[in-house]
Amino acid sequence: MTRHQAASRSKARVLVVDDDAEVRTVLVRAMQTLGHAVSEAADGTTALAVAQGHDLILMDVQMPGMSGFDVVARIRKTESGASLPILMITGQAGHAERLRALRAGANDFIGKPFDFAELRLRCGWLLTLKQAHDAIARHNAELEQAVRERTVDLERALDGERRGAAALQEAHLDTIRRLVTATEFRDSDTAAHIRRIGALAEQLALADGWRPGEARDLYHAAQMHDVGKVGVPDAILLKRGPLDLDERRAMEQHTIIGHRILRDSPSSLLQLGAVIALAHHERWDGTGYPQRLTGPSIPRPARITAIVDFFDALTSDRPYRSARPVAETVDVMRDERGRHFDPDLLDHFLVFVERSMPWAPAGVDHPDSETPPDAAGGPG
Repeated sequence: MTRHQAASRSKARVLVVDDDAEVRTVLVRAMQTLGHAVSEAADGTTALAVAQGHDLILMDVQMPGMSGFDVVARIRKTESGASLPILMITGQAGHAERLRALRAGANDFIGKPFDFAELRLRCGWLLTLKQAHDAIARHNAELEQAVRERTVDLERALDGERRGAAALQEAHLDTIRRLVTATEFRDSDTAAHIRRIGALAEQLALADGWRPGEARDLYHAAQMHDVGKVGVPDAILLKRGPLDLDERRAMEQHTIIGHRILRDSPSSLLQLGAVIALAHHERWDGTGYPQRLTGPSIPRPARITAIVDFFDALTSDRPYRSARPVAETVDVMRDERGRHFDPDLLDHFLVFVERSMPWAPAGVDHPDSETPPDAAGGPG
């Protein structure tokens, strides 16, 4: 026995239950000799009333009214008594008696007359068992408390991160809105076009199998595809009529300008916008600009934006021409399958157009809009 165990046992609270006063006195003195605090009960009913709060019970088997077996069984049904060590004491120490005691829930059994040394050893190991159980219970309680506290801390930290992320996201979206607004100030004819591009790009991305969150990012990023037009001279940007070769070369610089504006941002949305700004005029067959990329080497977000940009540009009025009908535009785009456009993405888009937009889209609202086309005199 260690000093710690000895000190713990000296503080044990023991309940002696026996209807024989002489036996009870002997057991009380024996436990007190071992340094324990002892309570006593002369019957089962009293024992049940005072059992809680003890570390060990010495229980007689044969008692009037309620036997020791019955008392033990009822103690075991209580929350506090489930782990309480119980040593049964009786003058009938046969095999059947021992089995019945164990079935009732007793931890150990000793016969009368009992040997003091044996009683001390059996009580000692039962108290050690109780001590170990209590230590485990305390440790589990401490762990549960630590987990609760840590969970609260983590929830607070995550809540703070969520709020910070939401604020950062809103700041990025605000930046996007301001960039798009800057473009709109330069060319008011493209304001509605910019918003439609975002809506159509999101729908095509969903049709292409993108996750909703990714498609929503594309909705925002695609609207920045022409942000580089802020660097194009007004004489070219606002010219009513076809551009000559030099003017077209100057206009084509808007892809590079837009990329430079957006590329160094820490925002993933603005970085996505930079990719789109640079490559949305590339063509599947390599005849686009500014890098003459071909096929799959063109970033997929830019390929999506190229399709919806072309569609909306042809079906919208421009200073130098009138809008084309949707059916005519679809025919033109089919002819460009595998030349201007990614064949698979174009197929997805044309299915979407045929199912969702049987009208001439002077504008296409974002899908969140609840205004039906007929009610608004056409989309947008």
